[in-house]
Amino acid sequence: MSLPGAPFQPRPAVRWLSPPVLIDTGVKALLSTIFGSYADKRELQRVLPEKVHECGTDELWFDYVADLGDGFDATFSVASLLAKDIEVDGETLPRGRMLVMGGDEVYPSGSAEAYEDRTKGPYRTALPTAEDEPLLFALPGNHDWYDGLTSFLRVFAQQRNIGGWKTEQTRSYFAVQLPQRWWLLAVDTEFEQYIDAPQLDYFKAVAAKFELGDKVILCTPTPAWVYAMQNRPRGYDNIQFFEREVITGTGATVEVMLSGDAHHYARYENGSSQRITCGGGGAYLTATHELPNELVLPPKETRITNPPPTTEHRFATSYPSRAESSRLAAGIFKLPLGTPSFWVLTAILQTVIALFLRIGLTVRMPGAFGQVAAWTPAVIVAVVLVIGGTVFANGHRPKGWLVLAGVLHSLAHLALSVVWALVLLNVDGWLAVIVLFTATPVVIGFLDAEVVALYLLVASRWRINLNEAFAGQSIEDYKSFLRMHINTRGELFIYPMKVPKVCRKWSADMEPREPLAATLIEPPVIVRAG
Repeated sequence: MSLPGAPFQPRPAVRWLSPPVLIDTGVKALLSTIFGSYADKRELQRVLPEKVHECGTDELWFDYVADLGDGFDATFSVASLLAKDIEVDGETLPRGRMLVMGGDEVYPSGSAEAYEDRTKGPYRTALPTAEDEPLLFALPGNHDWYDGLTSFLRVFAQQRNIGGWKTEQTRSYFAVQLPQRWWLLAVDTEFEQYIDAPQLDYFKAVAAKFELGDKVILCTPTPAWVYAMQNRPRGYDNIQFFEREVITGTGATVEVMLSGDAHHYARYENGSSQRITCGGGGAYLTATHELPNELVLPPKETRITNPPPTTEHRFATSYPSRAESSRLAAGIFKLPLGTPSFWVLTAILQTVIALFLRIGLTVRMPGAFGQVAAWTPAVIVAVVLVIGGTVFANGHRPKGWLVLAGVLHSLAHLALSVVWALVLLNVDGWLAVIVLFTATPVVIGFLDAEVVALYLLVASRWRINLNEAFAGQSIEDYKSFLRMHINTRGELFIYPMKVPKVCRKWSADMEPREPLAATLIEPPVIVRAG
């Protein structure tokens, strides 16, 4: 797809199990993990201007979106709704005077071209100009960090408008003073690492302005409150540390925590206290059916000394529902058709294995050494496959479970290869060559991709490779964002919006040719003053 005269190239949704994407993203994630602590851009941001932002006086409408910048259709569908007033149940929800992007503003990784094509272009087209110039703030996620935050800071921290949206922030983290004694704090935790000293100093200076009764909306790059229940306590340890060092003792309370990273909507509550994940800005849908029923925080595995008293947040709702999410998981069987390059990968793999097994089963070389030489290529490929399958297995389970899942997955591929090799023994001459290099890649390659799909579906029931079971589908529908309102009484109204189906056909002036609407996921969530 291309737009006449547009300064960007609309991109299709990322196919996450495509071999080139897997390799590129894996390498960048590895490099960013290895070198991130040696070149932490947050430490260097001390030299950048320090500013506490303000938005609104008596009341304020503002929006929250996260995990955008993927395929054009999904990203632009959400952006075009964020750029206008929304009618819901006879009530008009005005476009926000401020838009907060909560993380992962681009996929698969940050670069000038990716931000232009996948983020800036769609949002600039959705709101080319605006007299009131709504403010735009962005918090980086892990995909923004893959290039060390270089592109992110150039896009969002140099006060350059993106269409009608006006950027103000000077760093990768920010604080905004809202009306009626509300504050929004967005903390950059860079791959769930420690919170750097310059950032702590910045927020401590902000917190010095807090008064008794002030309320805080805390934005983080990941829903650490959920991950803490899945054997990943480090992210929530950061939140506890931040609250203790910055907020405790000021008289203010954190009433709402917002995050993306998980590409769905999920809300947990404890009285007025809300923990909300809303990562439906454009990236592929992720599962909700394995979410915990309650959050017991801080987790037992916390490393924070003298942790605060335990609190419990109960599961309130999700979008899509757990039942719908479970049903959608079976769509992974479309993997070879939805991601043809993955089919190519399994076709090459099975052809190579079939060739080596054929050699081992039919070639007769003199002596024991000769037979070992005949079988060596097949054995090497089998070992590499088992190791690769073990590495591929990941999730929130004990290491032994992951190893077992990886080995069983690899053995399933080898079993298919052995059965096919035995079939090939009954074919001789040139016919054997033709069948080997035609039927193997086309038929057995397809079946091998379906073996991966079956593994992902089964393993996901034990929270192993659950993310891959949905990433492999690249589901663009089921999008979500938040429209929020602080009224003159100091009440915060959170309107969780869903976009059940994104638009895939656009007119020349970028109006949808298919129905496109946002409706409520659930009734407005109200956090009352006092």
